[in-house]
Amino acid sequence: MNQWLDERLHLSRLNDKFLRKAFPVHHSFFLGEITLFSLVILILTGILLALSFEPSNTLVVNSFDPGTADKPNMIPAAYHSVLKINAMPFGDLLRRIHHWCANIMVAASVIHMMRIYFTGAFKKPREINWWIGLLAMIFAALTAITGYILPYDNYAYNTVKVVYGITASVPWVGPWLAQAVFAGNFPGDGIIPRIYGYHIMLLPMILLATVGAHMLIMIKQKHTQPQYAKRLAYKKIVGVPLMTQQTPIMILLLLLLAGLVMLFSAFVPVHPVEYFGPPSTTPINNIKPDWYLLWVFGALAIIPSFEFHVLGGIIGSEFTGAMLFPAIPLGLLFLVPLLDRSKENMYYAENPTNHPVRLAAGVAFLAFMLILSLAGYKPDLISAGVLKSESANAVLWILVFVVPAVAYFATMAIVRGIGRLHAANERERAAHALHDDAHGAHSHD
Repeated sequence: MNQWLDERLHLSRLNDKFLRKAFPVHHSFFLGEITLFSLVILILTGILLALSFEPSNTLVVNSFDPGTADKPNMIPAAYHSVLKINAMPFGDLLRRIHHWCANIMVAASVIHMMRIYFTGAFKKPREINWWIGLLAMIFAALTAITGYILPYDNYAYNTVKVVYGITASVPWVGPWLAQAVFAGNFPGDGIIPRIYGYHIMLLPMILLATVGAHMLIMIKQKHTQPQYAKRLAYKKIVGVPLMTQQTPIMILLLLLLAGLVMLFSAFVPVHPVEYFGPPSTTPINNIKPDWYLLWVFGALAIIPSFEFHVLGGIIGSEFTGAMLFPAIPLGLLFLVPLLDRSKENMYYAENPTNHPVRLAAGVAFLAFMLILSLAGYKPDLISAGVLKSESANAVLWILVFVVPAVAYFATMAIVRGIGRLHAANERERAAHALHDDAHGAHSHD
């Protein structure tokens, strides 16, 4: 039977080329697999949720609180279907698993990209995979945003209102672009069906394509090798094969991840749609995105209100804070492989302290993003008395630039201090070795 299949499908070639591929055994290399497994769980739970979700904002009678015959309680069908999912056995747990896996996928991809950056694994010939990984991370965040809009409660309604306004703020083409993206003016009957199409079809297809391309290129170029591999077998692949060794490790990791997510989801609730209720004209103050987009919200919060009229278009603070300003750090991330000046091909993961400028720049960038995320809590900081309303913007702007600068120079000083200590230890060891050699020669005489 095996020979029959091999003659037709060439399974032996598949085994030799892919199933015997060596994987490094190092904990940091599991971050990419956690991202992949989270995506798998998201797809499976998303399919189950889609079977009970009604992608429509048509008003229907609320079966949980129908009101009266003269005045029925009418709510959007999408919101009503989420209430039904919550009332189903394990329905709420399914929503929680879907929610937390989305956060885990984004978090794992962010930490994975940090490992790639700090170990220099974006260098030649891996520049293309760095760019594909960044695109996958961006589209993962966009997929999560569309998922939070679908329940169409009052929080989601106000959120999509903000997103619509940001899209409409694009100079010259903003109103047309917003109508094209959201299927008409806001609020319109086509919003939920359009967002639903993005969430279950367009964005997942892009995610699967980018993740698939990322994995294929990684298989073609092979993993970067951990530093210990240099001592074991220089310029050779050190690891365990995919079949018989790596596969059980991956299955165990998948089961462990699924179990932890289920345990976490059983005790930690997610977005309470019943608390916010259906869409209404009552605004919700202090709307915040999830943690991975809080830095964009912070940029929007601290940029003062302004408008410039240029050739019939309007460049305002909303477009600048939510689109133009965030494009700068994202652009820098895409430029990372081009800004790196080292010419050697990447084979072994580098020690971050051996490249102090790159390490310090990465730490400064993280500090920059954290301070921008902190700026997203500006109203809370003012209400808590931490900042005064009249000086909040000035203080946060100072922190945005001062903290990354301090982080950069502090990192450089620490790394150089570590380097001096290592150099001193090497000199001391060399002096001891020389002394021992001289003593041995004297004893021999």
